[in-house]
Amino acid sequence: MQTVAPERRKASRPRADALRNRERIVTAAREMFVELGPDVPLDEIARRAGVGNATVYRNFPDRDALVREVVCSVMDRTARAAEDALAETGDAFEALERFVHTAADERISALCPMFAGTFDEHHPDLEAVRTRVERLVQEIMDRAKAAGQLRSDVGFGDLMLVAAQLSRPPAGAACLSADRFVHRHLQLFLDGLRAPARSPLPGTPVTLEDLRRA
Repeated sequence: MQTVAPERRKASRPRADALRNRERIVTAAREMFVELGPDVPLDEIARRAGVGNATVYRNFPDRDALVREVVCSVMDRTARAAEDALAETGDAFEALERFVHTAADERISALCPMFAGTFDEHHPDLEAVRTRVERLVQEIMDRAKAAGQLRSDVGFGDLMLVAAQLSRPPAGAACLSADRFVHRHLQLFLDGLRAPARSPLPGTPVTLEDLRRA
């Protein structure tokens, strides 16, 4: 007697309301991590997202999973902003500008402290999105240099370090009160990256390898 293999059930797609809840949790977590740091209680995040505690834990089994999702989503949006700018205009320097300003709006620099402590910064999801951002920004910088738009003595690390420093609120300053200065100062920095350079930079360009060693 021939046995019939059981029919394999297709994995069901998450419902639209479940996806919306997940997005609301990630958005609320990003806001509260920026305002209060990575140790904010998950119950408070659930309250701001307008969902129950069980919904948070159903989507994210622990704090590290939520932190990782927040960081990945922020980095993904900044990468897409640069890709969109490059596709729309073909202008590498404009794509670079959009990446930097979007990263500031996403408060990517405020999330940097989350890589300290027990958080697994080498998780495959995080490594994948970080590699994508690094590759994209380096490609845009190379194209801008080849077009004579970007000064040749600037490295990937120079861009990332200064952009992070300028978009992070000064010590003792409230995040929202410093917002009105961020894009002004970032644009001053970006204008200083344009070729031809007015003066040589001391030292050597900061590379991606330098950032990783740090």
